[in-house]
Amino acid sequence: MPAPHVPLAFERLPEEEMRRRSQAFLELMRRRRTVREFSTEPVPWEVVENAICVAGTAPSDANQQPWTFVAVTDPDLKRRLRNAAEREERRNYAGRMSEEWLRALEPLGTDEHKSHITDAPVVVVVFERAYGLGPDGSKVKHYYVRESVGIAVGLLLAALHDAGLATLTHTPSPMGFLRELLERPENERAYVVIPVGYPADDATVPEIGKKALDEILVRR
Repeated sequence: MPAPHVPLAFERLPEEEMRRRSQAFLELMRRRRTVREFSTEPVPWEVVENAICVAGTAPSDANQQPWTFVAVTDPDLKRRLRNAAEREERRNYAGRMSEEWLRALEPLGTDEHKSHITDAPVVVVVFERAYGLGPDGSKVKHYYVRESVGIAVGLLLAALHDAGLATLTHTPSPMGFLRELLERPENERAYVVIPVGYPADDATVPEIGKKALDEILVRR
């Protein structure tokens, strides 16, 4: 049976206001940078909750919302996550990664040391739900899971930046240890690790740019 429909809550803005808002948001997001050195200073928990609520508004196929956000704040658990991540990353940098991959990462200055996991006051581990579970434990097929979770992660990063917090997207590989350490069910797979906090006082970022509009937009 189709779900009942309700009136659309939509506010049509004057064109000048649309332009003003879109330009302001563009300028805000252009200041967003990935941070690898975090302060240990606590952040307001409500801000993190609100950002995850924003992520939860993301569209998903059949509205299945195939995501789980695990926010880790316990120091001991963060330490165990870091130890496991660095164990895998050492293997990656020592031979799993191709020379081409290592050259691509070189300008960013990344290595196997992942202090952001223990320094950042909150580490959000995003899981994708490969399939759902019915009331009787049966499997429920999910559609376009990775695409849906990717959109939700984008909204999460934007919401955290808008609130004045720094983030990093970290994808240790393989990521099976995250499901084990965080005691997630079999139908969930780790998607990305996002440390959240304030930049360290001495934090630096690579001097890189983004592609120009004419490199990413095709108007037909």
